Amino acid sequence: MLGAAEIRQLAEKLDIRPTKKLGQNFVIDPNTIHRIVAAANLVSDDLVVEIGPGLGSLTLGILAAVPRVIAVEIDERLANELPETIKRHAPEAKLDLVLADALRVTELPGEPTGLVANLPYNISVPVLLHFLEQFHSINKGLVMVQAEVAHRLAAAPGSKEYGVPSLKMAWYGPARLAGNIGRNIFWPVPGVDSALVFFERTAQRDQSLKAQTFEAIDQAFLQRRKTLRQALSGWAGSPAAAEQILISAGVDPQARGEALNIEQFIAIASSK
Repeated sequence: MLGAAEIRQLAEKLDIRPTKKLGQNFVIDPNTIHRIVAAANLVSDDLVVEIGPGLGSLTLGILAAVPRVIAVEIDERLANELPETIKRHAPEAKLDLVLADALRVTELPGEPTGLVANLPYNISVPVLLHFLEQFHSINKGLVMVQAEVAHRLAAAPGSKEYGVPSLKMAWYGPARLAGNIGRNIFWPVPGVDSALVFFERTAQRDQSLKAQTFEAIDQAFLQRRKTLRQALSGWAGSPAAAEQILISAGVDPQARGEALNIEQFIAIASSK
């Protein structure tokens, strides 16, 4: 594991000054790394993809549980140093490095079964959904994100946090909170709290309905206080058309999006 002193030494060597633009907040506490890896429920034959490995502290923690990690890193200086760090601390481990913007990755050197990452706050939900859409082999994952985002991803219908991220995550399967993370385990210390979210891909969906379902979800929450009859009128073509689709789907046209689960949104898409 990398301690705080070694992480700062590596950053100084590479002339790395963590930036908000790239969402760089490095984990400097080995105990937190152990917590993250334990919460990911990894087994020895998992192939894990890590997004944004940074200086490698979490990468080393993952490699203590599985023999191989695919790491996706956008910062060339960090990407060039990471293999050397792994060689020093885990010479038997296998690292596949992908130098790329995670939001643009469509191919990986292998079929990952798990995703573990300390995700940049500013793009955490888009990156997570992108990887679930692109890589169907991912069947579980553990991400550390801003606490507010974590609560949204794991929220249930009717709660104030429930919305677009909750529903789009639920398309793939259940998500749950897996613990809170203190600010002081990061360098630099962020201005917000963090939390862990564990998810599984368990749902068998008709992929031909995904685009329509996601469009309906987006429209339903553009103005979340509107009834679905009004909120979906543009998507359906008119308020009357939206009402007919909702009735066909078994949904009350006067309901609001925050009251519906993913199965009900899929029914709405099927009825269009």
